[in-house]
Amino acid sequence: MNPARAAIDYLLGGPRIGGVDEARWRSWSALPAPPLAVPHGRMRYVVVAVEAVRHALRHDRLVSIGAVGVRRGQLDLADCFSAVLRQRRVVDAASHGRGGSAPLGAVEPKAAMLDFLDYLGKAPLVAFGAGHERPILERAMKSILGMPFRHTWLDLAALLPALFPHAPCTARDEWLVHAGIAPAVASDSAGEAFVTAQLFLVALDASIRAGLVNAAQLIATQRDRRPEHA
Repeated sequence: MNPARAAIDYLLGGPRIGGVDEARWRSWSALPAPPLAVPHGRMRYVVVAVEAVRHALRHDRLVSIGAVGVRRGQLDLADCFSAVLRQRRVVDAASHGRGGSAPLGAVEPKAAMLDFLDYLGKAPLVAFGAGHERPILERAMKSILGMPFRHTWLDLAALLPALFPHAPCTARDEWLVHAGIAPAVASDSAGEAFVTAQLFLVALDASIRAGLVNAAQLIATQRDRRPEHA
């Protein structure tokens, strides 16, 4: 790494990686932005869910990431990601954001985050309640890799009410019942991502019928609904 660049990064608080790891980050950063104006059928979306340990006086600490790809308006079961991050201290599963699972098969945090970026590419991220998932991932990228994570997000918590204005739903589980989708069998990030992806398919179908045929239009819709998720 260039000494001058290393000094600047150090003063700015990062990166906390070097060598091959830093090359992986910079390769990901150099990828082109997703073409948000292309039709949904030509866009790859990645639905993500996270688990985190809750602290009373500190930000949540990331425990695991689960994700599933949506291509051509369908779930792609060959396009999935799951990683449990090794923790410095034993993680109490009861303190996870969604009930949690024991950190079996955990991997080093740097490897997990870089593997996730390799998997993600620059595909738009989708979550229900991105106000929860987004800051956890952003803080984890900054604390583990020392790098900012700025990405395109779609938030089903904002989009679904816009697409189904008469549905008496607020919470994700209410939307699952409304759509006839069974909840996750296993309460872990991978299972939650799979269930949320099914809900995203419902939103995609409704968006097309409403004339919202690409990601850019969905982003504009959620911005109108909830400015903080723009």
